[in-house]
Amino acid sequence: MSEQENTERPSPAPAPQNEIPAEVIGSDTILQGRSEVLIQHGETTYRLRITQNGKLILCK
Repeated sequence: MSEQENTERPSPAPAPQNEIPAEVIGSDTILQGRSEVLIQHGETTYRLRITQNGKLILCK
């Protein structure tokens, strides 16, 4: 077993008790047949696109 495999990963911080759990939305619902969409968050626009390998990538 290598050192990398032997190291323990820290567990993620628990969500605050008053936080609403994240809703699961399918990528086809968001993309609606397109290969990419633009997402406005505050003053920044992000590009969510599907790659040739069928993966999702989010870029500024």
